[in-house]
Amino acid sequence: MKLVDVCAFYAPKGGGVRTYVDRKLKAGAALGHEVVVIAPGVRDEIEPRGPNARIVWLKSTVFPLDFNYRYFSDVAALYAALDRENPDFVEASSPWRSASIIADWPGKAPRALIMHADPLSAYAYRWFDPVATRATINGMFDRYWRHLRKLDAAFDLIVSASPGLSARLTGGGLNHVVTNPMGVDPGVFSPALRDPALRQGMLELCELPESATLLIGVGRFAPEKRWPMLVDAVTAAGSRNPVGLVLVGQGRDLKAIERRIGGNPHVRILAPITSRPELARVMASADALLHGCEAETFCMVAAEARASGLPLIAPDEGGAADQARASGGWIYKSADAGAAAEAIVEYCIGREAGIAGPSTQIVPPRTMDDHFRELFGTYEALIAPSARAA
Repeated sequence: MKLVDVCAFYAPKGGGVRTYVDRKLKAGAALGHEVVVIAPGVRDEIEPRGPNARIVWLKSTVFPLDFNYRYFSDVAALYAALDRENPDFVEASSPWRSASIIADWPGKAPRALIMHADPLSAYAYRWFDPVATRATINGMFDRYWRHLRKLDAAFDLIVSASPGLSARLTGGGLNHVVTNPMGVDPGVFSPALRDPALRQGMLELCELPESATLLIGVGRFAPEKRWPMLVDAVTAAGSRNPVGLVLVGQGRDLKAIERRIGGNPHVRILAPITSRPELARVMASADALLHGCEAETFCMVAAEARASGLPLIAPDEGGAADQARASGGWIYKSADAGAAAEAIVEYCIGREAGIAGPSTQIVPPRTMDDHFRELFGTYEALIAPSARAA
């Protein structure tokens, strides 16, 4: 099978999507498939990624809301690239403009939309939940739902990474939704990487003793991640239990997070970690992952924390919630700093009592290779009748 992934969110400094796509290139080749990623880039360029795998960069315009990304500004060039590749199956990896472009591509190959983003949760629900019901908000954004239903009619599959997102999509009138949870990069994250000296060093950075609880937050510094809320929650919990928080990431909200931290010595921002093995070592050396975003489609960070043996403290909606429920984590009401603080205190009490904490017994997630085996099998089943019809 030759698979072409038209991935608008793939970028040199990308996060979870880049991790996912990089593994797809390896997994596809290992399973005997050819995988080509078409991504918006600085220039037209072909980047080989080993046998039967490559990235086709198309010269594209910078995305005005985030200069780390670009968008497909030349539709004719994108169609020409697809025609040259002549794929057996096509993926679109964004529910926005690129999905509409792929829906209108005149090629015969079957196609799937991978829901790497959940815009309603990331924006609409986050903005309007405090003042309106979900039914009202969905009505306000009916144009987006109509857009999704139009895509649903054009695509053979809408691939969702979590049961919660799948339920909302089918409830919104989509008929081609399949749930296929993603997974972690195999062989990278492990409880065996826990380093007591590194943990002690991070606690010292937070001006706390070794007996304190060390939480870690990992991800982009973006509004939907709710880092200022988590800083408030840790500050409140810290008045009752010694707890520190280290944040690992980068992004446009860095200054806002620093302002919220203020003079609190128990919350620290680490320098960006670009090495996956180093991130795995840092993650395994914390006591729990603290997460604030209710808009995750899968939540790769939470899965990586589970693979590292960490308990999860997560909001009650989105992919992070699914990960926490699957591994016996602590769940609090989304967007509620007070509820998050209570969950942190409960966890601290449990850890101090010896009944909670990092453990090799934390239920690990599946690997990305498990995900891709299932995904490619689903695609092959669709290709066969399509080929017969042709």
